[in-house]
Amino acid sequence: MADRLRKLGMVLAAIGIVFVLGGIYAYTQVQAGYASLDAFSAAQNVTLNYNEDGQLVDRGSAEAADEIMKMLKDDWGYAVKDSELDPNDPLVNTATEYMYQMAVIAHHVMYGTQTVVLDEPVEYEGETFAKGEHEFEVNGRYWTGFDRMHPIEGPAREMAWTGTAHALIGELGVGTVTASALQLGLALSMLVLGIGLTFALMGFGLMWASPSTAA
Repeated sequence: MADRLRKLGMVLAAIGIVFVLGGIYAYTQVQAGYASLDAFSAAQNVTLNYNEDGQLVDRGSAEAADEIMKMLKDDWGYAVKDSELDPNDPLVNTATEYMYQMAVIAHHVMYGTQTVVLDEPVEYEGETFAKGEHEFEVNGRYWTGFDRMHPIEGPAREMAWTGTAHALIGELGVGTVTASALQLGLALSMLVLGIGLTFALMGFGLMWASPSTAA
């Protein structure tokens, strides 16, 4: 019986060592990913703006930043982690910072005003739009929220939701997904490492506790 327990302990210890090695390897890969993300973020050099009190501000206004944060939390349903917002490290390199910066760009686009110039009067659905400048409030519209055939809304959509705006939001989205995936990878590597240590401890414990079979 003691010999069987010792052999079982050896098997458990071996399995534990394999898990530990796997956890260590996964951890090193995650750290390499973090290093790459940090380098990418540093190259972009996108930073958030804070005031002297450590509050987020947008164009100098803490109230405007609050509106953006409200949109991020309430409209987009994103679980903001305050620990990822650091006034002493404004570089955008965490999932929350990437999402907030994405919301900043979207908010500026969606609540801006575009000036559409008509070279001649245009009639649309029984309404005539005079020649000249027309101010159009985007008023929270996303890309799909415009009437593309409308003589004012159609051009305003192209002016508000530019290719640059789409590209920046897409790029920030990649950063968010990457940062979130690295967080998940770190958690999984710690889990695998913990399982490995548990198996190894159980295995070595059985080997130690098994009475020796003295001749």
